[in-house]
Amino acid sequence: MASSSMSTRRAGSTWTAQENKLFEKALARFDRDTPDRWQNVARAVGGGKSAEEVKMHYQILIEDLRRIETGHVPIPNYRNASVR
Repeated sequence: MASSSMSTRRAGSTWTAQENKLFEKALARFDRDTPDRWQNVARAVGGGKSAEEVKMHYQILIEDLRRIETGHVPIPNYRNASVR
């Protein structure tokens, strides 16, 4: 996201850009074999996020990736902009 004031709302939970960045870092740190993975991720994200919220956020992320990889999300047609 472009701004830390921007947020996403899914499944009743609001996520700021900062929380999303912390979420990404926590996923890299606590892999699927980590005991109590979702509790650890929730603690790393902070903001009062529960283990269930971070697990749902992860499931949404995985579904988004699946849709992109299977071609269900069109690739944007970016224009070549001249840098001045």
